[in-house]
Amino acid sequence: MFGDMFAVIVNSVAIVLGCLIGLVLRKGIPKGIADALMQGLGVCTVVIGIQGAVQEQNILVMIVAVVVGIFLGEATDLDGRINRFAERTASRFSGGGEGAKIAHAFITSCLIMNVGAMVIVGSLNAGLREDFAMLYTKSLLDFIAGIMMSAVMGVGVMGSAGFTLVFQGGIVLLANYIAPYLSDAVISELNSTGCLIILALGLNMVGITKLKVINYLPALAIVPLLMIILSRF
Repeated sequence: MFGDMFAVIVNSVAIVLGCLIGLVLRKGIPKGIADALMQGLGVCTVVIGIQGAVQEQNILVMIVAVVVGIFLGEATDLDGRINRFAERTASRFSGGGEGAKIAHAFITSCLIMNVGAMVIVGSLNAGLREDFAMLYTKSLLDFIAGIMMSAVMGVGVMGSAGFTLVFQGGIVLLANYIAPYLSDAVISELNSTGCLIILALGLNMVGITKLKVINYLPALAIVPLLMIILSRF
């Protein structure tokens, strides 16, 4: 089991190291430059989102998943719950006022680092074949992303290391059970819907919109269900 998880652990450690370097760099960045960098990162995030979203093969799946996902997110006030939790956690260390920023940094980094075919395919390869090459490549990319994002958005990015460990580790450990349900079509739809959410994040980062992106996240759970239903017909 440890052997299968080794690449995931390497990935998580790479994120932590990258974030530590980014946080050190953040201390020397003036606020004006930091704001400009945030907007620049937002533009890059928009491009990432567009590139993935335009690859959508079944637009109906994306539309239904996003609509149902937003309904569930709004009905349960997912955005408010996560932000309030982040605010309470932040208040223990910094006196409050940072919760929304920490939650935003956490969600943004988790999505950017864990949405995409590389995450799912790499984790399945590790769990089924003990092929870690793709996850090692992702570790290097996440190390670099961790430096850039934490330097701009702060300590919230560090939380993505824990999420990566749980999310990718879960796929690795359950690979034999979930692989039959993660066809190329399902992975493609997950990637496209995830990139649409990343696009929404980018629009918020550049100040164009103020979308409650956290409320979009249930859409990622709806996609596989829709694909299973469609496969029955």
